[in-house]
Amino acid sequence: MGELDAVFVDEIAYTFGYCDELNPLRLSLPLLHAGLASPAMHTACELGFGHGVSVNIHAAGSTTRWYGTDFHPAHANFARRLADSAGSQAQLFGERFSEFCRRDDLPDFDFIGMHGVWSWISDENRALIVEFIRRKLKAGGVLYLSYNTQPGWTAMLPVRELMQRHFHAGVISEPHNGILAEERIQVRVKAAVDFAQAVFATQPGYALVNPLLAERVNTLSGENPNYLAHEYFAPDWQPLSFVQLASSLVAAGLTYGGSADYRDHVDEINLTPAQRALLADVADSGLRETVRDFCVNRSFRRDYWVKEPLTLSNDEREAALRAHRVILALPRASVVLKVRGALGETMLPEALYGPILDALSSHRPATLSDIENSVLGRGITLAQIVKAVTLLISTGVLLNAQNDEQISAAQPSTEKLNAAICEHARHYDEVQFLASPVSGSGVFMPRVPQLFLLARLHQMQQPAQWAEFAEPILRGASQSARATAGLPSGAAVSLAELVAKANRFAQVHLPILQALRIA
Repeated sequence: MGELDAVFVDEIAYTFGYCDELNPLRLSLPLLHAGLASPAMHTACELGFGHGVSVNIHAAGSTTRWYGTDFHPAHANFARRLADSAGSQAQLFGERFSEFCRRDDLPDFDFIGMHGVWSWISDENRALIVEFIRRKLKAGGVLYLSYNTQPGWTAMLPVRELMQRHFHAGVISEPHNGILAEERIQVRVKAAVDFAQAVFATQPGYALVNPLLAERVNTLSGENPNYLAHEYFAPDWQPLSFVQLASSLVAAGLTYGGSADYRDHVDEINLTPAQRALLADVADSGLRETVRDFCVNRSFRRDYWVKEPLTLSNDEREAALRAHRVILALPRASVVLKVRGALGETMLPEALYGPILDALSSHRPATLSDIENSVLGRGITLAQIVKAVTLLISTGVLLNAQNDEQISAAQPSTEKLNAAICEHARHYDEVQFLASPVSGSGVFMPRVPQLFLLARLHQMQQPAQWAEFAEPILRGASQSARATAGLPSGAAVSLAELVAKANRFAQVHLPILQALRIA
């Protein structure tokens, strides 16, 4: 392994993504589905926070005190600048796990989260983190963990090895002078993907017995090379089965709490009747999750694990469900009643979902009890409301909502964070999310709407003014920024087009953002 390879993936910057599953407010419904209590959320920690978009949104959008680390200097510095802008008091470090997990000045945590970490670190680091969780996660506390898994990754393992070998073989000629390490890595990644596509173009026997692989390999060419570097070319990379993962967490005293993917809690969209009947007779949780992963051919798991979980009585569970709050995050008229599960796309019945959405059409937070009272006389049960709300949250139609006291407490820091992100949009298009104090979560917001919001912050009230404000900024935007903004590739920025976008933003999107207290 050469000098470039020794530093390669760990030193390349990652993307600016947002992970909603790292929002502790989100874990309530999955745990209630399992009959478990959610902890009060005073302290939380994210290990490997990347550029810190998620941790900063969650720190600004809640009253929880957040801690975290990411050893990449550019990641940590960017994350700390966002935290300073928000004034959230998040404690974000630029340390390796071997340093951070041994600190003696950290509190015990109600929530620890890791997204895109577990499958890509060494066995030594995994053991270190398990010990950290054992020591620092409170009784009743929750771990969120995502990881590549079997059997969905099985067929892709040799392809990953093929690309890795091409990458490390140095097949391409690399002029070192004047080319940054990150650029050289991106060139190598692209060459390795191109080589894998060339192999599959010859229709090898492996592709013939795995007919879906060619399409999966071809989609890699459209991915961000920095994402590919971390996903496929990390020196430590291991997709684990559920049972393997569970056995590694035994030492931390954790119990499986349930999937963080809300769609997993509605079997009808994921499992055939025969599969549901089979799973109903499987009592062992490890075997049941393994069978379920076979049924849906799962390649990526998002799970909640609980330390010393508190089991609720049926009455306690129903009371907690009725008190749970949600908010409609889309215009009522634009909601499409469909959801995609493992079995494909499923239409959701208007007779059930229509009245529930109508009960939320004011775009104010409402409890499930409020919804239940609103649909009295229609034969809609609490169980049906819970299932409908679960699926509507999974599609982004609804968001979980905090109580009014938490919303008021979070609003000053979310306003500061959102202002900083929108100001950042003057020059860059990387951060595509803003924070809502209502949901305590990130809301997708591309660059152009961010610039419109920035214009409003500068006291410009009319859509035409927002367009005029954004036009000179976008005129010099890069091709990638134009694509992200939804503007024609290679075309000059049209003021008329921006005015049309601004008018639609004012009419359709702004009222929702005001309800979410983002605008």
